Amino acid sequence: MAMEILEERRTSIKEKGNKGGGCCSGDGLRCDTASVAGSVSQRACVYCGARVVLNPITDAFHIVHGPIGCASYTWDIRGSLTSGSELFRNSFSTDLQEKDIVFGGAEKLTRAIDEAVANYAPKLIFVYATCIVGVIGDDVEAVCRNAEKKHGIRVIAVKAPGFSGTKSTGYRMACNALVQLMEPHKEQPKIKGVNILGDYNLAGEMWIIRNYLREMGIPIVATLTGDAAYETLIKAPAAQLNIVQCAGSMMYLAHRMEDEMGVPWMRASFFGVEDTSTALRQVAERLNDDYAKRKAEALISERGAKAEAFLEQYKPHFVGKKAAIFVGGGFKAISLIRQFNEMGIETVVVGTQTGKPEDYEIISSLVNPGTVILDDANPAELETFMKQKGADILVGGVKERPLAYKLGIAFCDHNHERKHALGGFEGVENFTREVNLSINSPVWQFTRSSASFAEATQAQASLVREALAARAAHF
Repeated sequence: MAMEILEERRTSIKEKGNKGGGCCSGDGLRCDTASVAGSVSQRACVYCGARVVLNPITDAFHIVHGPIGCASYTWDIRGSLTSGSELFRNSFSTDLQEKDIVFGGAEKLTRAIDEAVANYAPKLIFVYATCIVGVIGDDVEAVCRNAEKKHGIRVIAVKAPGFSGTKSTGYRMACNALVQLMEPHKEQPKIKGVNILGDYNLAGEMWIIRNYLREMGIPIVATLTGDAAYETLIKAPAAQLNIVQCAGSMMYLAHRMEDEMGVPWMRASFFGVEDTSTALRQVAERLNDDYAKRKAEALISERGAKAEAFLEQYKPHFVGKKAAIFVGGGFKAISLIRQFNEMGIETVVVGTQTGKPEDYEIISSLVNPGTVILDDANPAELETFMKQKGADILVGGVKERPLAYKLGIAFCDHNHERKHALGGFEGVENFTREVNLSINSPVWQFTRSSASFAEATQAQASLVREALAARAAHF
């Protein structure tokens, strides 16, 4: 393994051997733990994890109780689309100052809630307790309870100090807030329909899934949380089934809803022809709906076949190409590996921020021997292994884009900021087209040279030394 890797990080990085085998069992990959201090982890904080889950609720009011930077950092963070209110696109903060830290910020938070109700009349308010609030000890829950009594609306505290865990902890805090919202409505009678958990309607992907299910005669009761609204969320306990798309952020909620509200769940992925087809069939099967089964097969025969035919045209352009993947959740990484397999592109590096042991077991079974599998990677590690394995494209988020371009490697954004849908059969065409345009762009012949990266770095260092020497001589 490369010398650049920190010794403390070596157990979180594995290269699949020729005999395959598990990655997280026994003495395998270390995962689902706190980041190694000083390793410049790609993970966000607890507060950010909570905010990215709850932010897409379109008519919710989000008050960040803390310094202004926390609210600025997560302003419209998901980039989710809405068919209703645009209120969620705003970011509000109590903007705690030194005086508030010394004397407490509870009074300032109370005034902020009163002002929000007076000016915006929201049906639902989330109040996020950030790091500094966890230190000074403001009783945010008491403030929220008093506000509910005073204004007659739901005001829910989200206890998410950034230092209290990992981004996954923030996911659980958000799920707890959603359970608190739904709890008073859990006894309502069941109705026909499903909830979709863990899709955030990036570029309208929730609408694509909704249209598929509508064609199958299956209503959607609530979406959690892409294009969600207060009135639909409180109906979620009445659904027949929870379909979990992003397991990392919503599996905890799925378990709680099954245990406390009697809503069973299933995992599903709507990325790629294979996963989308499987998901539609499994939904119909779980509901034991013969009409939905017939319509699913018809939909797959028509649109799935069209997506596969589109993909076949591009496969010659992908021969011999290699991909690196670094995304948030393990389930998305699994879907991307399958999608690249469909395209004829080999995955040579794959990692996640919040993958679980069972995710890495599946990942190991899908990739070829020699593939590097890493958990909670930092930029230095990604750079080392992409160069070592000869990756032609990196699929990740906005933090990984500069790294790819610096190395002269193609990039595909599969995270919050993308502007075109990558889910469903329509997404297969968009993803294929984007990968082709990026990986086969003529620009790479000008950014990649025959010289090694080390040689290029040495040459740059020599030029800097010469310039400094010339400057010293001048003076």
